[in-house]
Amino acid sequence: MAIQNPPVSQTRSFSTVFLIEMWERFGFYGMQVLMVTYMMKKLGFVDTKANLVWGAASALIYATPAIGGWVGDKLIGTRRTMLTGAVVLTLGYVMLWIPSNNPTLLYTALGVIIVGNGFFKPNAGNLVRKIYEGDDTRIDSAFTIYYMAVNVGSMVSMIATPAIRDWVGNRYGDAMGWHTAFGACAVGLILGLINYSLMRRTLAHIGSPADEHSVPVKRALALLAASLVLVAIAAFILQSLLAAKICVYLAGVVILGIFVHLIRSAEKSERAGLIAALVLTVQTIFFFIFYAQMATSLNLFAQKNVDLSWSLFGLHLYTWIPEQYQSLNAIWIVILSPILVIIYNALGSAGKDPSVATKFALGFAAVALGFFMYGFGALSAVDGQVSSWTMVWGYGLYSLGELLVSGLGLAMIARYVPARMGGFMMGAYYVAVGISQYLGSVVANMAAMPENISSPVESLNIYVGLFNKLGFVGVGCTVIAVVMLPLMKRLSRSHAEAHTILPAVHSEEV
Repeated sequence: MAIQNPPVSQTRSFSTVFLIEMWERFGFYGMQVLMVTYMMKKLGFVDTKANLVWGAASALIYATPAIGGWVGDKLIGTRRTMLTGAVVLTLGYVMLWIPSNNPTLLYTALGVIIVGNGFFKPNAGNLVRKIYEGDDTRIDSAFTIYYMAVNVGSMVSMIATPAIRDWVGNRYGDAMGWHTAFGACAVGLILGLINYSLMRRTLAHIGSPADEHSVPVKRALALLAASLVLVAIAAFILQSLLAAKICVYLAGVVILGIFVHLIRSAEKSERAGLIAALVLTVQTIFFFIFYAQMATSLNLFAQKNVDLSWSLFGLHLYTWIPEQYQSLNAIWIVILSPILVIIYNALGSAGKDPSVATKFALGFAAVALGFFMYGFGALSAVDGQVSSWTMVWGYGLYSLGELLVSGLGLAMIARYVPARMGGFMMGAYYVAVGISQYLGSVVANMAAMPENISSPVESLNIYVGLFNKLGFVGVGCTVIAVVMLPLMKRLSRSHAEAHTILPAVHSEEV
């Protein structure tokens, strides 16, 4: 519940959410960057099983915010739920810190992380929406900067945790290296919690009505019991790939049904916005199939078919660890985010800010070019290995597309969805993303390596074949997004005509 004259500036309130989000993403991406190779190298999973287990975990990680958004809106408050999620996530990373290669412990730890993320993600995003409620131009910029927070944290952790693993592993044993790296994720989130405790006053006036009341003991205990049940369910699903497949496809049907129900039962003035949100959510599902390749096929591509030595004009600069190439995504996001914010603000001031639908179309075009880049780099491969610079430019285009699509996905919900269902719809958006994460792992398995293939030359052809197919799918998504532009313009105009937005009161600019 944002108020007209907040006791602190919007920027200070935003900074508090920005920093806790940054540290939370430090933990999450530090874990993600290692997880598929950990399952293969330490637990003995084949690439197809590792991809699908991580795809199922990712789907649940993105799906549980549908519940967490409701908990924040109705039960214990937006701020309180976000903080609870951060604590639960820390516990999950601590479990991964335990030096054991027992798959059951891994599944349970991932279950805890899944539940913690469900509490954290929708409520952190919803707090940003509440801080800038009523300012369409500024909210796009705010969410772009917020998205940069995700990538500052992930950039540092995706470079650091593989290096920690190798440094500790070389001195104290391979097993200790892996688990110490996971422990660094827990330490990062602990630092984030300490920082939040020092800055929490800046959010005292932002939240849902439930934040203003103490939580009854019975409600707290019921929530704890439900959380433990969800952890057990998640761990079971991760151990059963069939159960994971059934749950993912069932979730897709449920989310579509929810959208249809909300559109049919909504007030006439709300329908155009909800239909626009549905169209953009479907487009987002396709985008995140591309995004899921980072931890799966692109990660394994770096393991087998990338020259890890960085050279410039014939001079050797440094050598990377294969998992560290995933950080290129975050590095590009950090570079490009401020540039896009400047462009958005300049176009907004001139009344020429492109629609979210237009940005989505441009984003898909960039992603398509990014995947074609790997095939282009393969033309000059030496002994089946492409240059590290191929990865730089491929990830650069891919990351530009991510900013235009995923970076504005949350802003799309904030703009088109009525405030009374904001938390829930943030959660529904993440369920859609979760579905595409699992589908992305299915797509990644199209490049699964047969047991008789060990030559980089042979594996290069398999990976490039997948990336070229994804490039053509990206072209198709671009064409569809362009064809949909007239419909999206009509829906946006109908939504705007039905909602007279009062100017937001700014005590300080973002």
